Amino acid sequence: MLVRLQRVIQPFEPQRFLDLGDAHLRSLGVTRQKSAYLIDLSASIVNGQLSFTKLARMSDDDARLALTRIKGIGLWSADVYLLMAMRRADIWPAGDLALAVAMKELKGLAMRPAPIELEQLAEQWRPLRAVAARMLWQYYLGRRR
Repeated sequence: MLVRLQRVIQPFEPQRFLDLGDAHLRSLGVTRQKSAYLIDLSASIVNGQLSFTKLARMSDDDARLALTRIKGIGLWSADVYLLMAMRRADIWPAGDLALAVAMKELKGLAMRPAPIELEQLAEQWRPLRAVAARMLWQYYLGRRR
């Protein structure tokens, strides 16, 4: 989907999404809900509600809060953005299914840990929980091959 959007929407910038609007995005196969999210995110960037420069200077908690104020961005999306795109060192997406599965397997747990349990298990890796998350994702992907 992303590749198709990048190919069709030129330049691939927030203002262009606003210019094209919902009907055009829907004609490209974007669902009604995702179209609304894309337009809301684009508007937030264009009107300055979401500033990546400011986001980079915020604490992890403040950055997470700023991101989750945008319609369609939940805690998992915010955490993964902070971990992957912004390279934050101590982000731990506790709601990530792959992390829970990997942790269950590695720790020999009877059940997959709930997010709160996953958060507690990851405390030992502070302040570098993002490193642990990347390693666990690699473990998870390697076990699936």
